[in-house]
Amino acid sequence: MTMIDRRIFLLTSAFAIATAARPVLAAAKPVSVVATTGMIADAIRTVGGDRVEVQGLMGEGIDPHTYRQTRSDIAAMVKADAVFRHGLYLEAQLEDFFESLASHRRLFTLADTAVPKDRLLAHDEYPDKYDPHVWMDPRLWVLVVRAARDALVALDPAGETDYAANLAKAEADLDRLAGYAETVLASVPEQARVLVTAHDAFNYFGRAYDYEVMGIQGISTESEAGLATVESFVDVLVSRGIGAIFVESSVSERNVKALVEGAAARGHKVVIGGQIYSDAMGRAGTYEGTYMGMIDHNVTLIARALGGTAPEAGLNGRLGAVN
Repeated sequence: MTMIDRRIFLLTSAFAIATAARPVLAAAKPVSVVATTGMIADAIRTVGGDRVEVQGLMGEGIDPHTYRQTRSDIAAMVKADAVFRHGLYLEAQLEDFFESLASHRRLFTLADTAVPKDRLLAHDEYPDKYDPHVWMDPRLWVLVVRAARDALVALDPAGETDYAANLAKAEADLDRLAGYAETVLASVPEQARVLVTAHDAFNYFGRAYDYEVMGIQGISTESEAGLATVESFVDVLVSRGIGAIFVESSVSERNVKALVEGAAARGHKVVIGGQIYSDAMGRAGTYEGTYMGMIDHNVTLIARALGGTAPEAGLNGRLGAVN
C-alpha cells in the first residue's frame, strides 16, 4: 500500500465510522461534490443548482498542469459524495492520486467521456494523449456540461427533472455565447487573426474561429521556452507585423514580455493586448469567475485588441461586474 493509498484508507475509514448511522446521500441534504478545476466546478454548479454543494480545488490563477493535492484536498475528497475531474491528462500531477481515490470514492472524469475522440486535437509533444483545453470552444464544452448532468442524475436520481431544466438553460446560454464569439471574432481583419499567448491553451479556440494560434510554451506549462524559441517568435512578430500579444492569468508573463522586448529591439512595436483566462477562471464572485464570463472576457478582449468590433462590456454587459 502506497503512502497515498494509506492516507486515503485512514481518512475513509474514519469518515465511514463517523457517518455509519446515516446514508451517504440524505434526502434533505445537497449532494456534496469536489471538483478539480474552476471550469468543472462551474459546470456542476450550473447543472446542479440548489441540489448540489460544490467545492472547487483550483481557484483563480491556479495552474492545473502543475497542481498537487494538499492534505486538506484529500480530506475534502474523501468526505465528498463524489469527485469530478476534467481528465485528458489536464490534472497531470494528480493522476496517481486519482488512481488510488477511485477505489474509495465515486470519481467522474468528464471530458474523457464527453468529447468524441474525432473532435479532440492531438499534439506532437504527447503522441499518446490529447490537448485537454476543450473549454475554449463553447460548442465542445456543452458536451462536458451534458456529461455533468448525466453524472448528477446517477448520484441523485430524484433530481433528474431539476437537472434537465438547468441543463436546458445552460445549453441555450452556451449557444448564445458561441454565436457571440463567432460574430465578434470574425470582425477582426483576416490578416490580424493571429493569437500569440504564453502556452498552447487556445488550439480549440483557433480551430473554432479560424485563428492562427501560437503558444510560446507547449500544452503543459511545465515546458520552458528557450532563447531560440523566443527569437523565432520575435521573427514572426516582426515579419508579419503582429502588433498585439496576450498574457495568461495562470502562466508567468516572463516569455511574453521577452517577445515585446525582442520586437522593440528590432524596431517593431508590440503591445500586450491584455490578460486572458486560459487554465483558470477569474476571481470568485465576479462575472469572469464563471465559465460564461471567462469566455466572454476572452473573445471580447481578443477581438478588440486585434482590431475587431465588440462591446466593451461584452455579450451580457457584465465584464468587470461583481456577481
